[in-house]
Formats: sequence, C-alpha cells, structure tokens
Amino acid sequence: MFRIRLLPAALSFDTAVGVTLLAAAAEAGIAVPAACRNGVCELCEARLVSGAALNTRNQHTIPLAGRLMMCRTLALSDLELEIDAVMAAGDNQPRKFQARVVDVRSISHDVYRVELQLPRRRELSFHAGQYLSVNLPDTDPCYFSIASSPSQELIELHIQATPEWVSAQKVIDALTSGGEVTVELPHGRACLASIPEKPLLLVAAGTGFAQMKSLVDYLRETSYDKPVKLYWGVRRHEDMYLRSLAQKWQDEWPPLTFLPVVGDDEDNDWSGHHDQLVRVVLASGMDWNNVEVHASGSPAMVYTLMDALLEAGLPQQAFFSDVLEYAPRE
Repeated sequence: MFRIRLLPAALSFDTAVGVTLLAAAAEAGIAVPAACRNGVCELCEARLVSGAALNTRNQHTIPLAGRLMMCRTLALSDLELEIDAVMAAGDNQPRKFQARVVDVRSISHDVYRVELQLPRRRELSFHAGQYLSVNLPDTDPCYFSIASSPSQELIELHIQATPEWVSAQKVIDALTSGGEVTVELPHGRACLASIPEKPLLLVAAGTGFAQMKSLVDYLRETSYDKPVKLYWGVRRHEDMYLRSLAQKWQDEWPPLTFLPVVGDDEDNDWSGHHDQLVRVVLASGMDWNNVEVHASGSPAMVYTLMDALLEAGLPQQAFFSDVLEYAPRE
C-alpha cells in the first residue's frame, strides 16, 4: 500500500499496487472530478510534487512537477499531488445555477421529495452533508440539506411544507409550477470530504434525516467499514417519512444500525428540546473518545445533544452540525 496526499486540501488516502489513483480516491470517499475515466476529459489532472508514479497509457514514469491524469496513473511509492479541484471539507465556493425541476412528489403528510438537475453536473463538486439555498425572486433564500450523495446525477431535497409555513410552501409552489429554479451550492462545513477514521454516530430530528441520507449514501459507496449508528427522532410515527429506507440500509449494509425514536412509542411527551432523543443517544453505549458525531435538526435539539455529549466525555472537535455555523450561541 502507498499513501497519497492531495494538496492544498491536505486529504490523504491509501492505494494498492495496480489500482489507479482515481479509483483509490473514490474508495476513500474523496471526490475527484472526472467524466471520461480514460484521461480525455482532463478533469482529474494533478501535478506530481513528490514520489514516483507510472502513466498507464505509455508505461513511462512521470517526472517531478509533471502533470498526470489520476484515472491513468499508478503509484510506485508514497506520493504528494497538487490538485486544486479537490477541496477540503467546507472549502467549496458556492455558485449559483439554474436547476431544472425533474420531480416533486409528496412522500408524507407534510414532506416533499424534490429532484433537481444541474447543468454540467459532473463538474460540480460538493461534499456529503452539505446544503443549498433555493433563491426565489423578492424573498430571502431558503436553505435545505442535500439528501443525495455527491456521486448521484440528480440533487435530492426533502422539504417539509404546509400552508402555515409560508416560506417553504412558496418554494414547493415554485418548484411545482416552474421548469427551473435558481439554487446556490454548496454551503456548510459539517460534511465529509473523505471517509472518517472513527465510528460514526448520526443523529437527526425530522427532515434532518436528509443530511444523514447524504452521508449514508456516500459512505456505502466507499470502503468505510466502521460501525455507524443512526438515530432518527420524530414526534409521531407518520413523521418518519422514509423509515422503510433506513430499515433497508440496516438490512443491506452491515456497518449500520438504525434506531428510530418516536414520541408515540412512549408517553407522547415529546419536549421542545428533544430530551427523549438525547436520552436514547446517551444510552447508546458508545465510546465517546472514539466516535465522530453528526447532528441535524433544530438548534434546540442540536445544542441539547451537544451539551449532553460533551458532559459525557465527547471531545468538542468530534461534534459536527451546521447549526453551530448558522445559529451560534452567544
């Protein structure tokens, strides 16, 4: 095995003898832009900073400072490569796109599943767990977690909307009636640019499940094999709009354990601070010194969970949530 380090992102991965750099990066969950897989598109171009590498097309070794295509390069030693197209977590610069609305459908009493097609999709890079904004005329941007993995062609959203939630309902009305919509992405630093080194604890409330779906879809495409516990808390059974999908993950992917937490299952006393969900997570038996936590939901839920886990011994740097960025505490 050889160790490959990508600069300036400072991401690293291992590759076996005879495996192309592009394939090894994909196994490690590192998103390297690519379209053709044979060196023609040149999207995976990098520069060799140190080490020895082989061009599989002409069987020549690549000189230091020489350019290479990761899809047709084998490592002959540990390498350092310079590739600006690969970004560290949260470093992707948001860009605006005119997205085509492919599908809008109701998947529960108040949640819609939306699919969008972006132009030049293969050239757009984002990380699992990031989010986007839908920008409608004469209104503030509305932010939604991306529910699909970075490798998927379509962008999936889960939007909770009722007539009482004016902004979300406006978005659904616009998506349903219009062929295109302006979106800006990617946003968010609570994401995965490569597979984690520790087991994962994923905690979602309500449509916070969308971010967890992106993470799980992404991890299932990689070589990640450490334990993953997914907790999904809702007030009522009907609010768990994709419970069958989460159960299917558990049945098909050995690392994952799915643990639904429903207010109706006990005394229906679902507090505004999601204390029931937090209690169940605390009782998980995780080694808080050897776990990475990703949480998605309301600020009240996220901060209640974070405070409880830090008190239990979780290091601050092991807790990730977009709430810490967009709703910081004083």
